[in-house]
Amino acid sequence: MAVIRKIEIRHFRGIATLDWCPSTGINCLIGPGDSCKTTVLDAIDFCLGARRNLALSDADFFGLDVKTPIEISVTLGQLQDDLNNLESYGLYLRGFDPKSGAIQDEPDVGLETVLTARLTVEADLEPSWSLVSQRAADQGQSRNLSWADRATISPARLGAFADHNLSWGRASVLNKISDETITASAALADLARDARLAFGQKAESGLPKALQAVHQTAQQLGVPVGASVKAMLDAHSVSFSGGTIALHDDRGVPLKNFGLGSKRLLVAGLQRQAAGISPIVIVDELEHGLEPHRIIRLLHALGAKESVAPLQVFMTTHSPVAVRELSAEQLFIIRRHAASHHVHQVGPGPDVQGTIRLFSEALLARSVLVCEGNSEIGLVRGVDQHAVSQNAQSITAMAGAMVNGNGDETFKRALALQSMGYRTAVLLDSDKVPTPALRDTFIANGGQVFGWSATCALEDKLFRSLPDHAAWALIAYAVEAKGQDFIDSQLRSSSAGTVTLASFTNPLQPQHRALLGAIAKSGKGWFKTVSDMEQIGRSIVGPALVQCVPSLSQPVGSIFQWFADGRD
Repeated sequence: MAVIRKIEIRHFRGIATLDWCPSTGINCLIGPGDSCKTTVLDAIDFCLGARRNLALSDADFFGLDVKTPIEISVTLGQLQDDLNNLESYGLYLRGFDPKSGAIQDEPDVGLETVLTARLTVEADLEPSWSLVSQRAADQGQSRNLSWADRATISPARLGAFADHNLSWGRASVLNKISDETITASAALADLARDARLAFGQKAESGLPKALQAVHQTAQQLGVPVGASVKAMLDAHSVSFSGGTIALHDDRGVPLKNFGLGSKRLLVAGLQRQAAGISPIVIVDELEHGLEPHRIIRLLHALGAKESVAPLQVFMTTHSPVAVRELSAEQLFIIRRHAASHHVHQVGPGPDVQGTIRLFSEALLARSVLVCEGNSEIGLVRGVDQHAVSQNAQSITAMAGAMVNGNGDETFKRALALQSMGYRTAVLLDSDKVPTPALRDTFIANGGQVFGWSATCALEDKLFRSLPDHAAWALIAYAVEAKGQDFIDSQLRSSSAGTVTLASFTNPLQPQHRALLGAIAKSGKGWFKTVSDMEQIGRSIVGPALVQCVPSLSQPVGSIFQWFADGRD
């Protein structure tokens, strides 16, 4: 059955231009909020949906510019016989090159025969659907898909409201899972009549005074109501159609009364049954109404784990669970570059799938900082929290994320994220020398590296760089966490018994700062957890940052500026 080969969007909502050749299976759009993921789904739905009109407004035009029309073109391949019919659509059949994504107006050898449907909306807000063909235009001809063909290829949308798919309405998936038809029209009409009569008999005994008053008034005014007035159900309000027949469970409870998650799962399964007729499915906010284990079940129902895709699915998600469950080839990142939007497939690539599994949350961000370890993550988080308390914008509000590079694997993970199209930077301790080839490749591809100017670890840098009051606050934090006896024993052990906390002076001597930094980073360390360094960043480093030596304050400030630069 027909599948979408190419999507071209012009001047629609937040998208000035977008060209995308999707895959034939799962196409999961990911990215930060307001990157126009839902707009892409709506474009497909509006162009191919079985509808005769659309509710549009000036806000649907890019930049509210109604002088430039909206144009959405969707090219269909793998055409069934009805769509590949020369008599019906011969003038409109075109050629698609799957390698380049180019479309020629004439079918040709080596090209797939396709049809391109287009939706155009002018300033009058009236939608116009047509098939694209320069040959037909040159002959002064135009046409749209027939209504029957539109109904067949119309995408099924698993939105927040799945109720209509649980009864035999016009657009219900139930009409596509078999060729059976409801032939009970006469019986349904009789039921409507019986319902009106039954209500009338009960109302006559329940409303005698009101009915008598109406009858007397009618007689007095000469209104010809006959010998009596009856209270019956309005003939126009009681009618039964296919949509009146809905699914119920064995207790007679309508399936429409089930929870949102259950209904979405059931409709997804039914869509699988209808795949032979209508294989295109649209799912916005996949996780809506579903617990993590049911998100996984829904993905399985849509064929995410099958080698031969049963459906062509266009979905969006902000769920790390969904990102982890999908393969790199099923994930697509939508990005805006200047006035254009681009869609990049995440995989394949070295270390990509492992990075997805480990850092699925980061794939939902715009900028990713790969930190050498948990200490660096905690410090940046804590400084960020302090900045937010001073009315600054948070890293998360700037669509930023941080991941643990796990020491020696930092640049491998950064390169994997970079290969997926993410804006990526690295934060390193300066006491370890990274692999030059990996670092050089990362920088050559546009990556940025932050670190300390002196050759030292983070703990070294803090004790050497903080002003005295902040350094003493850091000592106090260590004493509270580890105990004074433990700290003193480490100081004596590292100084041949010559130094204890009691021997420190205020201001701290450089040799004492160096000793504290060396001990703090040794072994399991004093501040190696994210939570420890987060607290230090929030309550000690953040408030004192402007008083720190430049070799600490400048790299930290540059990190936050880097996140800020990636907002747009």
